[in-house]
Amino acid sequence: MRLENREGRPTSGVLEMELPQASAPSRAGLGSLGLVGLDSSNHRPQQGGSKAGSRGPYLSGAAGQSCWVPMDQDFGPFLTERRSHCPFPKHFSSRSKDPCFTENTPLLGSFSQEEGSRCMPVYRPEFITADEPWENSSAEWEGGALLSTELAVSSGSASTEKGELLDSAHIRCHLSKLRCCVQWLKVSGLFVFVVLCSILFSLYPDQGKFWQLLAVSPLESYSVNLSSHADSMLLQVDLAGALVASGPSHLGKEEHVAVEVTQANAPGSRRRRPQQVTHNWTIFLNPSGGEHTVMSRTFEVLSREPVSINIRASLQQTQIVPLLMAHQYLRASIEAQVTIAAVILAGVYVLIIFEIVHRTLAAMLGSLAALAALAVIGDRPTLTQVVEWIDFETLALLFGMMILVAIFSETGFFDYCAVKAYQLSRGRVWAMIIMLCLIAAVLSAFLDNVTTALLFTPVTIRLCEVLNLDPRQVLIAEVIFTNIGGAATAIGDPPNVIIVSNQELRKMGLDFAGFTAHMFAGICFVLLFSFPLLRLLYWNRKLYNKEPSEIVELKHEIHVWRLTAQRISPASREETAVRGLLLEKVLSLERLLARRLHSFHRQISQEDKNWETNIQELQKKHRISDRTLLTKCVTVLGLVIFMFFLNSFVPGVHLDLGWIAILGAIWLLILADIHDFEIILHGVEWATLLFFAALFILMEIPVLLNLSRDPEISLPAPPLMYALALGACLGGNGTLIGASANVVCAGIAEQHGYGFSFMEFFRLGFPMMIVSCMVGMCYLLVAHVVMGWN
Repeated sequence: MRLENREGRPTSGVLEMELPQASAPSRAGLGSLGLVGLDSSNHRPQQGGSKAGSRGPYLSGAAGQSCWVPMDQDFGPFLTERRSHCPFPKHFSSRSKDPCFTENTPLLGSFSQEEGSRCMPVYRPEFITADEPWENSSAEWEGGALLSTELAVSSGSASTEKGELLDSAHIRCHLSKLRCCVQWLKVSGLFVFVVLCSILFSLYPDQGKFWQLLAVSPLESYSVNLSSHADSMLLQVDLAGALVASGPSHLGKEEHVAVEVTQANAPGSRRRRPQQVTHNWTIFLNPSGGEHTVMSRTFEVLSREPVSINIRASLQQTQIVPLLMAHQYLRASIEAQVTIAAVILAGVYVLIIFEIVHRTLAAMLGSLAALAALAVIGDRPTLTQVVEWIDFETLALLFGMMILVAIFSETGFFDYCAVKAYQLSRGRVWAMIIMLCLIAAVLSAFLDNVTTALLFTPVTIRLCEVLNLDPRQVLIAEVIFTNIGGAATAIGDPPNVIIVSNQELRKMGLDFAGFTAHMFAGICFVLLFSFPLLRLLYWNRKLYNKEPSEIVELKHEIHVWRLTAQRISPASREETAVRGLLLEKVLSLERLLARRLHSFHRQISQEDKNWETNIQELQKKHRISDRTLLTKCVTVLGLVIFMFFLNSFVPGVHLDLGWIAILGAIWLLILADIHDFEIILHGVEWATLLFFAALFILMEIPVLLNLSRDPEISLPAPPLMYALALGACLGGNGTLIGASANVVCAGIAEQHGYGFSFMEFFRLGFPMMIVSCMVGMCYLLVAHVVMGWN
């Protein structure tokens, strides 16, 4: 195109240009045209005083006439609203008296206002001769457009940028104030809550239990009358002795203790006499005279009348059974206690899910609220009782394994495993992903899955960068299989550690070896279904990180050409022709893009041709740093796991799992000759230990154990525990905050610039969670219902 004034003389800035073919729109924006002209005949820039005779061959028959537009106004609205045609008799219709001709095309962008009034001749694109291809005009268009963009920025963009900066500054100021307000409300609200709980907890004294020694037999019973309190709603009776939750079937109903609680009901009218209401409680005796066991039961207080308690024994022989009894009144009904517990638990979940505070602090706040509620209802525990609620064997097992893993991580073993997976896959993408997931699952079965995710994530990101893969997709798959593998053994995940550390469950036969064998078989079935499902979920997903630069540029170029064609309305034959040329250009570029994408996808799906070179580079950076320490770590860790199994089969080994883990940590600290002990302690997740300690206080009533003790339900405890372990471990894959390993992996990925959102994890993790839980449920049904493995 060429622009000149209405007298036919060139203006101070003459612009001759053609429509570019490929690279011009992607490199130079469709912005304001400047004052430098490009002569398309000789492809040489012309400065202000060029002659009119250098117009070039575009007008063929109309050389002395041209169209012009004033440059003293915004050119974009002028092009779109004031469409007119110049007096070319053969090519233009006289629909307007405006002497200027404008073209509605984005190739001519908006102009900034200049001092003075200038007119620019416009050449129509259809006047380009056949001997001048698209390529000849790309460089010319680029030069003019780039220079015009610079001029436009210098003159017209200053005020716009200033306004945008002011607006963004106001927005940032408002957001900062809003954040400060929300932060102040959060801190104030939590502080008021803590102060209120502290006051409530301090207003009520410790309700120490006064135990009474009883001696009951088939011939003698024990009776006592208790005076009721005005604000009492429940009576809690505790019995201690050689008791069991449910009696063996061969004992029948003879070997038990019967407790009768009787109270006179409040009369409905003066003429009616009060009725006696009796509650029966049956407790079975342990014939072997085992350990001291405490049983509790609550009874509803119906009136202010005295309550009578009668205890008698039903035995096969005439003998005396020693028992301890205690009682206390509670100021809240069962429904009120359940409501309070639900509210506290929901509040803890809200604090953890929305990350209002750290999860450890959330658990501590929930524990404080629970203690305050117990004090209000009349059951405030002593400090000794609170400490007894904490399962120190579980914490000792976790602490010992953390020490072992902290030393183990100094050897570079995790980096070596990831590079080895890449080497075995020979650069094939899906082979490497499956191997990484399998290695992560195996390691997390014997180590903490949080530590596995912590050490495996950085090297996985490095591998994906080498293969040009998207690390987010690989990391999500990896952490999902980390949680699945952690459920395979008794030490792979904290819920499993809590289950196998329970002394009462161990007496029921739920030891380390039996639990691991049962869970390992179930997890193997889960893995068989999980790998095909993972491939199905990733079927249409882009696993590569980013496309090559030439493909990105080609896509951008196609977008610009298509947008240009769409902005030309076919109001005339010439505009229709230009639009057709642009659409043909778009089609040709799309065919070129399809060929390049096909070649690129085939390249990334096949074996990486440079995998040997990549292996050499990775092996230099990620290798075993201390082989001697690795040998010591593997030896001690293998010995600790062997002792775990030995504890289940050899009765002579009087070591619990917590003691074995602590002793193993001490052995490795001696063999590794650790001098800087602070570094090892930094590897211990103290926040996790405090989190579980607070949870033990918050959730001191074991629900599944109470269900198994209830004679009306009569459910065996081991199947319930296996279902709990599978649900807790596999259910963590459902959301990003479902497991600690998920949060740790997401945090490290975000630090490397590959963070993934809640929904990105949910779209992959939730289907995996549903299918894996269904497979685990079917396995438990077959094992315990069909095969009777109890």
